[in-house]
Parts: sequence; C-alpha cells; structure tokens
Amino acid sequence: MNRVVMRMVLAAAAIAFSGEVLAAEWNVSLWGKRRAFTEHVERLAELVSAKTNGEFTLNLSYGGLSKNRENLDGISIGAFEIAQFCAGYHGDKNPTITVLELPFLGVSTLEEEVAVSHAVYAHPATVADLGRWNAKLLMTSPMPQYNIVGTGEPRDELSEFKGMRVRATGGLGKAFEAAGAEPTSVTATEAQQAMETGLVDTVAFAQHAHLSFQTIDLADWWTTNLNPGTVNCPVVVNIEAYEALSAEHRAALDNSIDEAIAHYLDNYGQLLAQWETILAEKDVQRVVIADSEIDAFRAVAEPIKDAWINEMTAQGLPAQELYDLVQSTLASLR
Repeated sequence: MNRVVMRMVLAAAAIAFSGEVLAAEWNVSLWGKRRAFTEHVERLAELVSAKTNGEFTLNLSYGGLSKNRENLDGISIGAFEIAQFCAGYHGDKNPTITVLELPFLGVSTLEEEVAVSHAVYAHPATVADLGRWNAKLLMTSPMPQYNIVGTGEPRDELSEFKGMRVRATGGLGKAFEAAGAEPTSVTATEAQQAMETGLVDTVAFAQHAHLSFQTIDLADWWTTNLNPGTVNCPVVVNIEAYEALSAEHRAALDNSIDEAIAHYLDNYGQLLAQWETILAEKDVQRVVIADSEIDAFRAVAEPIKDAWINEMTAQGLPAQELYDLVQSTLASLR
C-alpha cells in the first residue's frame, strides 16, 4: 500500500471514530532555491497554515525530494503531495499545456500569462491529460517573455543566430532552431555550468532565473525586447491526496490560490522594477533588437504553431481548440 493510500485509510478511519479533523502535513517538491518563481508556493504554505490554525502544513523542499525533471513522476506515485514542474522538460508527458510554450503567442503581461494558463488548465482535455499522472493543476508560475544573455559580441540580427548554442526548452527551443541556432534543454540548475563550460554561449530565461541561477553573472549582454515566448510551469497536487483532505483543509487550499498568485505578481513586479539597476551593476550591455529582425524571427517561427496543431491533433487532442482558447482569452482581456 503506497503512502498516499495509507494516509487516506488512516484519515478515514480516524474521522469515522473520532469525528475530528486530523492534521495534514504535506511535502512540496521544488528545485533551486527560494526565488520569485516560487513565491506563490511559499505564500500558499503561509496561507494554508494560517487558515487552519497550523493543522494543515506544507513542507517545502528545494531539491531534496526529487530532480526537477522527475517531479511529475513523483506526483504520479504519491512520493509527495505538491510539485512544480515545467512543461518543456517533458512535453510528451503533458502535451496539452505545451500550447502555452508556443513562440510568439502574443502574451504581453504576467496577468495575461495567468489568465491564459488557467484557461488551458481548466479545459477538460488538459484535466484528463494531467490526470494520467494523478495530477490536479493548482496554479501556474507566470513568467515574463524570455530574453537571452550571452557572451562575446551581441547577437542582434537573426542571421547571427545561426550556429548559436542556446539553452532553450520547449517551443522556444524549436523557434531558435528554426532560426539556425543549436538549442539544448539543460535544466535551469545546470544552465550556469553549461554557460561556464562553453556548452552554450547564450541562455534564454526570464529575469528571475538569470538572477537566481547566476547566468547574468557570466553575461556580456542581454536582449531587452526579443520576447519570443516563455515556458509554462504549473504547480500540481496529487489527486488522491487532494481528495483525502477534509472539507475544511481542501477549502483552505483552494481559497488561497488567488491570493498566492497576487503575492507572486506583486513580488515579481518588484524584481522587474529593479532589473535595469541590476544590469548596470553587473555591467551587462542592453541590446535592443530592431523590429524588422523580430518580425523575421516571428516569420521563421510561425510554422511551429501549425506543426504543433497537426501533431497534437494526430494524437487525438483538441489542439486547435486549445490554441484558439489562448487567443480568445487574450482577446477577452483586452
């Protein structure tokens, strides 16, 4: 009997005999260190504990429970109750949410990223997709459009991407590949070493990751406006563990999500406000890409969307519907 099922049996028995709500202690698998990317999970833990008078606690582990590429597998077997992962690490395991990693989707703000992510998460096909891993989607980890840091001479023209070794995953990796670059999907925790050893000469990240994983410390330059897209990194809960919660504890968890996201957005906004100062302090050159070069990049990346739709449709997924959902959600916000 696995650990989650055992907990369910014990909880049911205890409630049946005592009529009391048992304390719940959950483990949460993250990676790296506490940073802007994990602030909503940190806040979620605070809120859940406060709302239940300490009866329901989330123990956050940064790399102590699983490798980041294995968090979804850990959720599937109940090795821990909550985890964060990125779709691009294993697109074959979560094909529905890879729609959110397609290049040049048109998302402009973190608030828009939250809206389109949660719309896709709520789609029945996505629910079923993640359900194969005993995973229920709780909330996204919204990130700004990615930009790249690099060493040597700045690459500010599309022709200069040819042969560029870039750390980029998912749809972004495919976009850079279409432009002639050589993408590699090393994890975030491996990016600095990859850059330091010359495995890559550029790294595509959001601002917090360049800072947290110290790729900005090795950089000579940073693109300010390339903005080809971002990655999608959900926070999920093991379904069996979620269903085993008391009604009180489940409500505390569910009702804390919006506030946790609001805290994340506020915290990330503060980081973005400091970014220009950080670049100046680290003597990193700001590189502005001409609109014509961005248009050219968008043009070479456009077939990626059509290829994704065709591939996912062939797998029996409502790919066009998911893509249209992203666009209609953006339109409704504007």
